[in-house]
Amino acid sequence: MAGGAFATSGGGEFEAKITPIVIISCIMAATGGLMFGYDVGVSGGVTSMPPFLKKFFPAVYRKTVLEKGLDSNYCKYDNQGLQLFTSSLYLAGLTSTFFASYTTRVLGRRITMLIAGFFFIAGVIFNAAAQNLAMLIVGRILLGCGVGFANQV
Repeated sequence: MAGGAFATSGGGEFEAKITPIVIISCIMAATGGLMFGYDVGVSGGVTSMPPFLKKFFPAVYRKTVLEKGLDSNYCKYDNQGLQLFTSSLYLAGLTSTFFASYTTRVLGRRITMLIAGFFFIAGVIFNAAAQNLAMLIVGRILLGCGVGFANQV
């Protein structure tokens, strides 16, 4: 079995150049999965932090303080705003993949990856500068669009 599943010859007829756009596209492609995984891990921890709850979800914070002695977390985090915060990234990612599919066909993969990168950057800026729940959710939606575009490609 000479060669197995790998090409043992050829490939010399392609001129591959490493350009800045190729490097940026590769970084954005790697960032898509990284951002999705990081967000899954971080959002779960952040939503249970008292300072975060106190600023953005005071009703949930009061409920956690009142039920501090209880062992059960059941219904402690029952708040539609908090659920919207958590799910907005996933809903935006799902919806944006349809647009990303069209963008990939029309503009190509590289441009689509750059668009994903811009969504990531804008989402991070919104989340870092968030002063209220609306800014926080807009940031999550932009991050979700970045995840959707990056994972489509």
